[in-house]
Amino acid sequence: MHHKSPFLRRLTVRSFAVAALFPLLLAGCNRFKPKPFTHYVYVTAKATFLRDRIAAVSNRTGNVVNGQRLEILEQNRRFYRVKTDAGEIGWIDERAVATEKVATEFEELANAHKDEPFVATGSVRDDVYLHAAPGLTTDKLYRLDEGEKLKLLERASTLKPLPPGTPLPTAQVPMGKDGKPIPGAAPVPPPPPAMDDWWLVRDSKNRTGWMVSRMLDTDAPESITRYAEGQRVVGAYILNKVVDPAVEGASQEVPQYVAVFSPYKSGLPYDFSQIRVFYWNLKKHRYETANRDKNILGYLPVKIGVDPGTPAHDRIPATGPAPSYTYTVLAAGAPVPHPDSATGQTRPAKNQLVTKTYRLEGNITRRVLAPGTTAPAEAQIAPEEKKEKKKRR
Repeated sequence: MHHKSPFLRRLTVRSFAVAALFPLLLAGCNRFKPKPFTHYVYVTAKATFLRDRIAAVSNRTGNVVNGQRLEILEQNRRFYRVKTDAGEIGWIDERAVATEKVATEFEELANAHKDEPFVATGSVRDDVYLHAAPGLTTDKLYRLDEGEKLKLLERASTLKPLPPGTPLPTAQVPMGKDGKPIPGAAPVPPPPPAMDDWWLVRDSKNRTGWMVSRMLDTDAPESITRYAEGQRVVGAYILNKVVDPAVEGASQEVPQYVAVFSPYKSGLPYDFSQIRVFYWNLKKHRYETANRDKNILGYLPVKIGVDPGTPAHDRIPATGPAPSYTYTVLAAGAPVPHPDSATGQTRPAKNQLVTKTYRLEGNITRRVLAPGTTAPAEAQIAPEEKKEKKKRR
């Protein structure tokens, strides 16, 4: 019988120990190994399809719609091979999708404004994209259909992109009737650059993003818009309701409105330049103006509430509760604000604003001021001069 040397016996024991521990070591390594990160893209097209190969002739393997998440399996040139949640697999053009980075931008935007109250409501005029920031060249993802209901949160203005090759406007030398420069005349500065207005909106699915303002219509009844006098309705708010027995229909309650208006221009340093109160004349059964505040630099929001009234004071009789509305305007002497270069938003500092509150008493409005105080001075917009029509000879 052969006896193993002490060295061989120790080597054998160590070999068995290593063999026994090896699976445990592997399990430990797998335990701490990070899980593979799954990448996704999101459909930006209104609707498109997946194809079985990248070729001029291919077969459809699935249909996808705007906003749908797709898992990336492979990338080849400008195409992604993806899989839907339903297990459909196929290729899609990268121009029809947005990256995870873009989707994250929209998610962060929605979270940042999820509790922000809206300043007006409206609807989409025609199919339009939501952008992650104001501007036509910014990232986009969600596509809104015509008629989609919107809640308007904030306004911003950006420079309107010039067509390629368009030179920037420069100062012009005044020319005389003879077509020659006028000696000593100061150059005429170029017109201000064209701007685009954008609104941060929230749709019926709580998707949040920026859309160009010309593609939305603010909610306002036709009975109010007929009095717009060529201006844009920025917002219309129900102040209260009155009962008119002569009104036909299921309800005889008629809303009375506060509406704000602005010129049809983009990049204005204010949200509205006019506010009007429309009350319902119970004798004539029509809307009439109870108050108009115009040529102002007004800023949203307009807040509707109830003024509690005031007790009697210095021979002034007491007043009871009445519907009220509150808004802010630029104070006299305050600098006219300009769009922020980073956000595009125009917002004066609080100490540069005057807060105004009115209460509706029947068919008249009264400004609410603390006893013994006077109304602060306000900035005013110079009214535009109407061009005189040339008389025919």
